[in-house]
Formats: sequence, structure tokens, C-alpha cells
Amino acid sequence: MTHESAMWVYRQIPEVSKWGSWQPADQSDWHILLQKRLRDVLVIELDGQVVGDLMVKVEDAWGQREVADGARSMQAELGWALDPRMGGQGFATEAVGEALRLCFEDLQLHRVVAEMFAANEPSRRLAERIGMRLEHHGVRDSLHRDLGWIDGIGWAIPADEWKCQQEPKKAY
Repeated sequence: MTHESAMWVYRQIPEVSKWGSWQPADQSDWHILLQKRLRDVLVIELDGQVVGDLMVKVEDAWGQREVADGARSMQAELGWALDPRMGGQGFATEAVGEALRLCFEDLQLHRVVAEMFAANEPSRRLAERIGMRLEHHGVRDSLHRDLGWIDGIGWAIPADEWKCQQEPKKAY
């Protein structure tokens, strides 16, 4: 099974597709959508099987005109989807943690953000587990395909805070 086909299978599971920002009409539509987003997608594999995927979308941070060049490609938006049959085993935490390492150590980004529906409890818990901070809660600011206008939340972590979290804790 190709990576694309494996992703298609778990992304059709209702508890995954409910919270995703893009739901393909069929497998052909899935192929087209995925091709457009491929440069931002990483797959999560376990024993050669695709069990999830991550979006790491590098973007410009906000900056005033005089310093805007310094904000170019300094932030990433993270997104994630995991086959629910693999949940509760730490795979998503490990994968997203590695994505943060990639963003801060390899790409030298300044900040990473994650936007989601407030009612998406598994993603909320994951953002918290990996050390992100809840930065905003918008009241009925996000349009859900089935639920209508619902609350959206935004999490973030700057590089310096992430680096502090990586330092070993001192035993007293």
C-alpha cells in the first residue's frame, strides 16, 4: 500500500475526518489535495506502516515593514492526524515532538503554532503535552463543515521556550 493510500484509509475514519481542515470527496480528490500539500507533509511510520501524518508548513511571522525580511520563513504551522487505532501509545506525542525539534534545531525557526477547533479534545491534549501554550480562544470564529460556527483555539511555542523544556531537570 502506498503512503497516499494508507493516509486515505485512516483519514476516512469519522473521528479523524471530523476535525480535519480538508475532507476529500473521493480518492481522486484526495490525490489532488495531497499533491498540492505534499511539500508540507511528513508521514508517521511504525514498522513500515503509515500510522499518521504531520503538516509542517513554514510561513512568514508578522513583522513591521522595516524588519519584515527578518520575519520571512521564521514560523511554522503544525497539524497532525493519527490513526485512532494507534492512539494512547505515545506515537503522536513522539512524532509532533520530533517535528518541533526539526523546526527549531534543523530549520532554525523562531516560533511554531497550531490552530484547531476548541472541541477537538485529543488535539488540545497533544498541544499541551508537547509544551505549547494556549494563546487565543476565539468564540464562534471557526466554521466547521458539520457543526457550523464553533470556537477555535491557537497554541504556540517560541524556540527559546522549547529549548528550555529540552534541558534536563536538575535533581535536588
